[in-house]
Amino acid sequence: MKRISWIPAMISLSLIVGCVPSMTNDTEVIQEIDSEVETTTIPNLQLSDQYYRTLLPYEKSASRGMIVSNVNSKYDVKEVENGLTRISQRSYSPDKYFFQEGQMLDAEVISSWLSRKSEEQPLGLNPSVTKDMTPEQRATQAPMYLAHILEQNYLVKTDDNKVKLDGISIGLALNSIYYYQKIQYGPTFEEPIPESALLEQGKKMANEIVARMRTMEGLENVPITIGLFKQESRNSIVPGTYMAFGNASEGKGSIGEWTPINEEFILFPQPITEEKYREMDNAFKKFKQDIDEYFSNYTSVIATGFYQDDLVKKVTIDIPIQFYGSAEIIGFTQYMAGSVIKRFPDSIQVEVSVTSINGPEAFLIKKAGDKEPYVHIYD
Repeated sequence: MKRISWIPAMISLSLIVGCVPSMTNDTEVIQEIDSEVETTTIPNLQLSDQYYRTLLPYEKSASRGMIVSNVNSKYDVKEVENGLTRISQRSYSPDKYFFQEGQMLDAEVISSWLSRKSEEQPLGLNPSVTKDMTPEQRATQAPMYLAHILEQNYLVKTDDNKVKLDGISIGLALNSIYYYQKIQYGPTFEEPIPESALLEQGKKMANEIVARMRTMEGLENVPITIGLFKQESRNSIVPGTYMAFGNASEGKGSIGEWTPINEEFILFPQPITEEKYREMDNAFKKFKQDIDEYFSNYTSVIATGFYQDDLVKKVTIDIPIQFYGSAEIIGFTQYMAGSVIKRFPDSIQVEVSVTSINGPEAFLIKKAGDKEPYVHIYD
């Protein structure tokens, strides 16, 4: 019989605290921000080699809050950030670099760059239009390509006990659909933007951004990485992904080479036409059948598969349930965990969230390579 590793709610905090290194081992260093010298702390604890340590006190982004209003959905908001972090790991190793939210591009700068180019907004990166252009002409000839600019900073510790900015990552969130109205307050129409056009315009904008950043004080020689993110539609329940990234090495005024990125999020269940999705679709359908047997006529289980280079790496499953009581939730969670072990291959990471109208009820994670999942039941 397989054994499941449980982390009961009442003891999970003490277990975690018991594993945390003493905070007295944190390192104090000097950081210069806007010509002001401050004492900054480098945490000793690093959760895993996939996560960057973050300097303390935490510095909020100079453009904080803009991403929520500029990006189509909460799914894209999260993936614009997470995907850019994955790209950054290729150039800035979490073992050496520390993470900080973007400090160089503030809200005023980003707003001006997101505008359409005009006499009033000469720095606008989106295409200009004329007054006599109809909404349809704007949609087909000059859509708003660029929706948001996300900045991440990566710092290193120097020999004289200071930290300095040693890398910047920029994510350009690009619209795959241009939304417009023919008359004010009228119905909204959609004009798809071809991916080839997004790549062409995104690369052009990226080089202009690098050139502008090279004129900013302190950024003359800092390496800059830029990723091109393709947003999904406003109604999509899966996020978009990055299409490509490029690096402007130290002192360079433009991107050298662009590297394509093959990532995608796939919703299950759905009609499958491609072989690469079929195995995961079959595994999920069998898992869903197990859940349906426990809760008769249950149909709300959905999953999102994350694919890299045509291989599934992670599956995230959401199970909303009615609250029947603690005992039944414990029993169901144990049953569900056994189904995860049985139905999904060991080579992928599986995460399952069980929720009710009362909030989170249980959470399961089975990391790639593990035989048994870790389970947490909330009190």
